[in-house]
Amino acid sequence: MIVLGLTGSIGMGKSTTARMFAEEGVPVHDSDAAVHRLYAGEAAPVVEKLFPGTVVDGAVDRTRLTRAVVGKPDALKALEDLIHPMVRRDADRFVADHRRKGTPLVLLDIPLLFETGGENRVDKIVVVTAPHEVQRERVLSRPGMTEEKFAAILKRQVPDEEKRRRADFIIDTSLGMYAARLAVRDIVGQLTAR
Repeated sequence: MIVLGLTGSIGMGKSTTARMFAEEGVPVHDSDAAVHRLYAGEAAPVVEKLFPGTVVDGAVDRTRLTRAVVGKPDALKALEDLIHPMVRRDADRFVADHRRKGTPLVLLDIPLLFETGGENRVDKIVVVTAPHEVQRERVLSRPGMTEEKFAAILKRQVPDEEKRRRADFIIDTSLGMYAARLAVRDIVGQLTAR
């Protein structure tokens, strides 16, 4: 079985590309979705203990949690130190399950793949990219996003150029959905050809 890692900086089209892999029949583990599940389940009591007042009706309230960690590097690091291992265990269970089933290819959608050492957990890496102007336009169109928030997020991420250098496959999402879908099909074909 091949474990393919998908990553890309904010606003590069990673989630849309992950859906394209799923539409091609590739099982996808979505790290963001795993965080949502964990926040509504096993992580909630631990997050509440670490950041009192952030859990409402048994689930982490993301708005309250953001207020508790924004601008506080130590608090953010404590949260990441708690959540990242939980997400990793969730992904490991997903991979083990598909390995048992004999699935030929799975995709781990990991936003911070390089930043968290995730490249050691995958066999190949796909990086989604787009020119900076396109990325900026996409990100700043999101509700509540500001230039300052965007700059802060980019500062914490491995630069796009470095990600592309370390990739096995690159998908430029600025070329449109059709081109991205063709690139996804090509990658799936290359990795599943026997």
